[in-house]
Amino acid sequence: MSQHRKRPEKQEKQARGLIAGAVAVTVVAGVGLGLWAGSDGDPAGSARSQAQSPSGGSAENSPTPSRAPSPAPSPTRSYPLSTTPRTIPAVRAHTPAHGPGWRPASGLRVVVNNAGLADEGRLLAGELGLTYAGQKDDVHAGDVRLTLGGDKGAGPESYRMTVRDGRVAISGPSDAGVFYGTRTLKQEVHGGGTAPEGVVRDEPAKPVRGFSLDIARKNFTAGWIEDRVRELGDLKYNELQLHFSDDQAFRIESDSHPEIVSARHLTKAQVKRIVALAAQRHITVVPEIDSPGHLGAVIAAHPELQLRSAAGNAARGAVDISDPAAAKIVDDLLNEYAGLFPGADWHLGGDEYRALTVSDPEATYPQLATAARKAYGSGATVEDLTTGWLNDRARTVRAHGKTPRAWNDGFFRGTSVRPDKDIQVGYWTGKEIGARQPVEYLSAGRKVVDYNDEFLYYVLGQPNTFSYPTGRRIYEEWTPRVVRGTTAVSSTYDGQILGGSFAVWCDFPNAQTQDQVAAGIRMPLRATAQKLWDPGKPALTWTRFKALGDRLS
Repeated sequence: MSQHRKRPEKQEKQARGLIAGAVAVTVVAGVGLGLWAGSDGDPAGSARSQAQSPSGGSAENSPTPSRAPSPAPSPTRSYPLSTTPRTIPAVRAHTPAHGPGWRPASGLRVVVNNAGLADEGRLLAGELGLTYAGQKDDVHAGDVRLTLGGDKGAGPESYRMTVRDGRVAISGPSDAGVFYGTRTLKQEVHGGGTAPEGVVRDEPAKPVRGFSLDIARKNFTAGWIEDRVRELGDLKYNELQLHFSDDQAFRIESDSHPEIVSARHLTKAQVKRIVALAAQRHITVVPEIDSPGHLGAVIAAHPELQLRSAAGNAARGAVDISDPAAAKIVDDLLNEYAGLFPGADWHLGGDEYRALTVSDPEATYPQLATAARKAYGSGATVEDLTTGWLNDRARTVRAHGKTPRAWNDGFFRGTSVRPDKDIQVGYWTGKEIGARQPVEYLSAGRKVVDYNDEFLYYVLGQPNTFSYPTGRRIYEEWTPRVVRGTTAVSSTYDGQILGGSFAVWCDFPNAQTQDQVAAGIRMPLRATAQKLWDPGKPALTWTRFKALGDRLS
């Protein structure tokens, strides 16, 4: 997934290079009609009086790369001009045309131009009741053709879909882009619908579009997680984060430390099936083993590792990071699971270490103060020692080719030991002791993933000040630049904000059944998908968006 993160500069170049002398008008929710200049299989048509992008800006700010018009046959006027497809997330550009569109029917084929698209082709054929015919050069009526090879300069997750002459052509520079095109087609024909004539050009605004699930405090079945993977794939998400270790439980089978695993857990075989299903849908599964806090399940099997104050009081869930045995067991687990989760990203946690929630950490935990001075010099603090722990764990996962990520309250102000530069910030809260504004991380050059707990946290039981988030509030008020609270950071930092993640946390696991969770997050997931895919103001009102979500479910 990390290869999808080369986006901000590319989007600016694409915007400047958009179609010279051609005019594009996007049809959004049936409000406007227009036509993009014909090219490479695009339907031809006359230019309209105003050029604008899907989000309401000028065509010069559209993500579509520059293309010169090319001749195409005149469209028949026996059909009305098509309207923009209604999908979630909404397509970012559609060139309407006159024609009947396309509908699936028994006996029609899905063909590909590259064996690497076999998974996408088979999946789409099975979903739409078509025949997967493999690699073919011949052309049949009603074909859906999947092709690797996108518009020059287009982003790696972009795609183009042309519906013309009773056939569908979906192309993209990567199999991920082609897959997203198949998701658009699937939604267009849902419930007997017709894919409208014309050309869709589409790509996401953000390279990280995630869903984070706490399976440590609540045991979700493998089947339920697989259902969410299918749902996420259809919504063009590309990341599933599994938080599987916490104070309450450790939920994945372990060979290196079987003593820490809870009675109800996922087997490695089940995890492999989840990872394979996710990969088929271009979703990276990101594991999270939180440390040095939230390790209560490990401590239950190894009480000697628990952090204790000078008075002998145990710090709940916290290991004593002055003890090398604590680092060894965590590294054992990180190394063990590196092969189980082949994706490029790894979440190290780092939040809510209880040694740093007291007024005087050095006096309360003198062993940590001693270890800090020994490792980093006479002026070193417990914050320095904790930062060193994070860097050490980052080094462990980096050795497996992973990019590390940590919660924002695992980074500290004014330390002599600095967090490694490649550790991404998962910004979730501004409520911790010594809370730092997002701009402090961004101005230091950090890349940030937005988990804003004001909008994106679905916490079972609604403890403290949490309430179940609504799709409407996300849809109408949140953007990826709203990293903390309700205020957006400057657009200057937009390129450093990789995207966002909607999160389910199970503080009170019995507050809802897993089916109630699925129902509760249905529209919030759809609203989040829309806001991560398209940076513009949504064309549909919330009422119409919700109705669309209900129709497509």
